[in-house]
Amino acid sequence: MSKFTKDYIITMKDIVREGDPILRKETAEVPLPVSEEDRDTLACMMQYLKNSQDPKLARKYNLREGVGLSANQIGLDKRMFVMYFTDEKGKLHERAVVNPKIISHSTAMIYLPQSEGCLSVDRDIKGYVPRYERIKAKAFDENGEEFTVRLRGFAAIVFQHEFDHLNGVMFYDRINQTNPFKLPENVEINSL
Repeated sequence: MSKFTKDYIITMKDIVREGDPILRKETAEVPLPVSEEDRDTLACMMQYLKNSQDPKLARKYNLREGVGLSANQIGLDKRMFVMYFTDEKGKLHERAVVNPKIISHSTAMIYLPQSEGCLSVDRDIKGYVPRYERIKAKAFDENGEEFTVRLRGFAAIVFQHEFDHLNGVMFYDRINQTNPFKLPENVEINSL
């Protein structure tokens, strides 16, 4: 029985930090249909993101703001994550993602000029994290319904960041190790 029930409030003490082996492991597929326990966990994870973006609740519970959270970041070996944010065009993305697969992507790439952050990383890491500008992905939602989604810009970046977590990849693994502000060559790449 998971502690992540509907009423449980995830705080920073539940977030696994870099160095923990679960963050470097490829996570296990979630059995379908999605169990009630997994649905509760996803709801709990989503609530963390919403709480973290509410200044009053973030202060009350001492939460770092997040736009995405993967199951292994709360210590669970499961291929699932949640996203909650408003993109650069003002569209709200509120989505639970189970067993995702990226089925296609653009050749063009983008990056965040201020680098990326991560709830599991307590230090400030500078450098560009190149990501595909557009992706098409297939996954299941919290009810076990299959869906296909096309994402671009910030939404594509968040999806790829969380997808990497499920494969044991940290965002800074994608930063050029010799020159953190060097971008890939021979590819169209723009700042978001």
